[in-house]
Amino acid sequence: MSTDGRLVDAVLLPGFSGETVPDWLARAVDGGLAGVCVFSSNVGPEFTELSAALHDRRAGMLVASDEEGGAVTRLEHRDGSSWPGAVALGRLDDIAVTEAVAAGMGRQCRAAGVDIALAPVVDVNAEPENPVIGIRSFGATPDLVARHTRAFVRGLQGAGTAATAKHFPGHGSTTVDSHRALPVVDADLATLRSRDLPPFAAAVEAGVRCVLTAHVLFPALDDRPATMSAALLGLLRHELGFDGVVISDAVDMEAIAGTVGSGPGAVAALAAGVDLVCIGNPSNGYDDEAGYLEVRHALLAALADGTLTRPRLADAGRRVAQLAEWVRGATVSTDGPAGDLGRQIVRRVVEVRGDVRVGAAPHLLDLTGPENVAAGRRREPWLAAALRLRDPGATTGRQDLPDAGRPLVAVVAGPSAALDTVRDARPDAVVVHVGMPDRWRPSAPSVTVWGDGRAQADVAAELLMGR
Repeated sequence: MSTDGRLVDAVLLPGFSGETVPDWLARAVDGGLAGVCVFSSNVGPEFTELSAALHDRRAGMLVASDEEGGAVTRLEHRDGSSWPGAVALGRLDDIAVTEAVAAGMGRQCRAAGVDIALAPVVDVNAEPENPVIGIRSFGATPDLVARHTRAFVRGLQGAGTAATAKHFPGHGSTTVDSHRALPVVDADLATLRSRDLPPFAAAVEAGVRCVLTAHVLFPALDDRPATMSAALLGLLRHELGFDGVVISDAVDMEAIAGTVGSGPGAVAALAAGVDLVCIGNPSNGYDDEAGYLEVRHALLAALADGTLTRPRLADAGRRVAQLAEWVRGATVSTDGPAGDLGRQIVRRVVEVRGDVRVGAAPHLLDLTGPENVAAGRRREPWLAAALRLRDPGATTGRQDLPDAGRPLVAVVAGPSAALDTVRDARPDAVVVHVGMPDRWRPSAPSVTVWGDGRAQADVAAELLMGR
């Protein structure tokens, strides 16, 4: 392999298809590929063997995964996360608990062969209508998010898993999901410094190993999204003093792929100061090898024409290699919190209005609306499985109301006309709210569980079934 080819591969983090190592990926790893980002489609019963096979191919190979707890998990995608998620931790506001949760997640990651958790989300969720952050954030104020950021970073990295503060310099004030289009935030530098940067500063102070960028445009500061902005990434390096690995958010997201394109976006990101380019999830509808080669060829062409310099890529590769060295030397903790910690936390923050106990064979109506792309696709709410575990007669659906007299449970992420219709027809319906509680609370009978994972589903089912 050419010197330029090794320089390029040393800064790439592609996704891949399937639960085994494809031939193209094996060749890329042998050629010096920095690592891979795994998604739900990669995580099957033999995932630890898969991650071991990747690590065995080359010393320093990195495996990254979105492990936030709550709504976003890859390792527990089949059953839902046993960890409560950021919004519940922020609501409880006990930093010792947050650190304990992160430590448990860190141990879970390392046991599965995951080196980098793409967490925590340190965005300040200042926009109530935010379609992609919401319950993934610790809260709506910089101080709250900053103190839980510190604790989360300490917990993850104390367990030997590299933490990743995301999405720099802030995705919490958007009304557009960057998976679907390019968000624009009309904020000046003073607002950014007072509202969005403090949690990132806290992460840097805590020694966070990675920071992941936001595909968000801040027109007052640059005409390029943060991922491709030397000015914004300069704030991270020079103002906040971060010298770890800057990871791009996935360049297959529409904010990049649908505007400049994944290949040119990767070139611009590296030129601006990104160290490791996350290519993305081939399950979104493209060939895994073709997605990798599109970005790789664009970087090689940029080196050839001088758009990218070899010293820039060498510097990025140096940081990635230092991260891999930290992972190899990290002490993996074996002591941890009880396995019930996630449910214990949800029980402490859950809000119950009225009598929410239901009778036999309840029907669950899914009114959660469009999926959050970051959370991934699933057939039904986690609560459906939790109810069936307690009552095999429980059923689920998205539209039809059950016969009068049969217990009805509606799962919602917020207010909607559909919920109003259900409540008009069935005022006895119990509402389980899994969305942003700071925005809205349903009237009785209802349960607000502060997030959307298996821990929340289990607690809601306990309350609904009276056990």
